[in-house]
Amino acid sequence: MAKVAIITGAARGIGRATALRLSKDGYAVVVGDILEQVSETAELVRQQGGKSLALTVDVRNEAQVKEMVERTVAEFGGLMS
Repeated sequence: MAKVAIITGAARGIGRATALRLSKDGYAVVVGDILEQVSETAELVRQQGGKSLALTVDVRNEAQVKEMVERTVAEFGGLMS
């Protein structure tokens, strides 16, 4: 199974830097945030040759978090623990 990471707060700052670093390390990254710039983070990941999925998600909303995990599994085949 490929390495997959979900990074929340990934629209900017530490979250964005984490997504870019994990991508360089070979992870497919799912980037989530309530901010629209999350799509920019996903695009930066793809520009450096990585795989990414951008999702608008509010981690305070349990249903949105469950949907994020379900979409991650559907897109990348699962999560490693």
